[in-house]
Amino acid sequence: MPSEYAGRRITGAGLGVSGVPAARAPRGLGAHVTVVNGSDGERQRAEAAELEALGVTVHLGDGDTLPEGTELVVTTPGWKPTSPLFQAAARAGVQVIGDVEVAWRLRAEQGRTPAPWLAVTGTNGKTTTVRMLAAILEAAGLRTVAVGNIGVSLFDVVLGDVEYDVLAVELSSYQLHWAPSLRAHSATVLNLAPDHLDWHGSMEAYAADKGRIYEGNEVACVYNVADPATEDLVRAADVAEGCRAIGFTLGAPGPSQLGVVDGILVDRAFVPNRQRQAQELAEVADLVSDAPHNIANALAAAALARAFGVPATAVRDGLRAFRPEPHRMEPVATVDRVHFVDDSKATNTHAAQASLAAYRPVVWIAGGLAKGATFDELVSASAERLRGVVLIGADRTLIREALERHAPHVPVVDLDRTDTGAMSAAVQAAVGLAEPGDTVLLAPACASMDMFTNYNKRGEAFADAVHALVAGRAEHE
Repeated sequence: MPSEYAGRRITGAGLGVSGVPAARAPRGLGAHVTVVNGSDGERQRAEAAELEALGVTVHLGDGDTLPEGTELVVTTPGWKPTSPLFQAAARAGVQVIGDVEVAWRLRAEQGRTPAPWLAVTGTNGKTTTVRMLAAILEAAGLRTVAVGNIGVSLFDVVLGDVEYDVLAVELSSYQLHWAPSLRAHSATVLNLAPDHLDWHGSMEAYAADKGRIYEGNEVACVYNVADPATEDLVRAADVAEGCRAIGFTLGAPGPSQLGVVDGILVDRAFVPNRQRQAQELAEVADLVSDAPHNIANALAAAALARAFGVPATAVRDGLRAFRPEPHRMEPVATVDRVHFVDDSKATNTHAAQASLAAYRPVVWIAGGLAKGATFDELVSASAERLRGVVLIGADRTLIREALERHAPHVPVVDLDRTDTGAMSAAVQAAVGLAEPGDTVLLAPACASMDMFTNYNKRGEAFADAVHALVAGRAEHE
């Protein structure tokens, strides 16, 4: 049966990790694909050459003009809904969808039963939860893979030769905005905090896009008991008949919840008698970290796995086997009894607050691009933990002003630098503030693009600076 994309004139908005597969897939199915991209650098030219070899037309340096004859626009996640290209599409009556939406539609075209999606979103913890979920599913003997916003293309999985039993899918608010027909087996919104408001326009719009993950859920909508906004999104969703609301909590669980009792992860949702029974899943000691947000992520992953029918033993075995990705509360080194931890992935205030809550006392390295965030709540909640603060990046003044209001006693080193070499200076400044037993924590609460390509590069710069410190100490011993 021919694909719905065969012969259609499709315009792809953007290149990069998402854009190249999003153009390649419909082209391989017989579509006429043109990609537009505003920037015209060395990387973009290399990606354009790759696509042009497949018969895709690429226009670099012009991301605003809608190619004549366009019947459908497929966008990469980062393009704002207000982009001139999309305004032109609206005037022409052309639908705009995202790469996730294309992959969702294609899954039904492959002549086999599509693998169900267990979907994860939230302001923080998405990647960790999805990888925990995949580890649990694998421990149950299921063919699975962690895909989506995690960096593994959904197209490679949907169009590949492997027939998976189930997919663990990470989805960003950007991707959900452009995926109107997505219907997951079960899904979770881990938490909600202000983030990407410059893209969405308001907290209400951001939350609404996150909430799209619950639309049409078949078995379970998993929410965070400690974050009532996530339960509100469940209540607002139009789900399949019989779909259940399942909560997770760091306290003792009630019926239809997963929680923690005496250091044990417990299920009172997927048991024969929710009023009287509880199933032990794992111990907190089985987790790689007992930080509160890590336990919450494990409970959410366990809830999704249990919704898919995974036995309790697989939850335990999967959580024991799981190891986190780099730059997520990653210990780097200990120097003169001062611990250095890289949480460069803490790109917003909610993530930074969770990170700061795991250590005491802390010398905090922070700053970057604020993305419209404010820092009063973060600083107020964390002030008593702070030994000192080192600020870098374009929007560091916002953090400094919050510190002046809520933690005036905390010494602050304000490095008026946005060059990549500033990280080495920041580590040196942090050493000057730290005392034995302290943790120097890179948890920027900001995006990285003012100084680094991405948060990975920022974390690597931090680790390099710490390792240079270690080497310097060794030379003087």
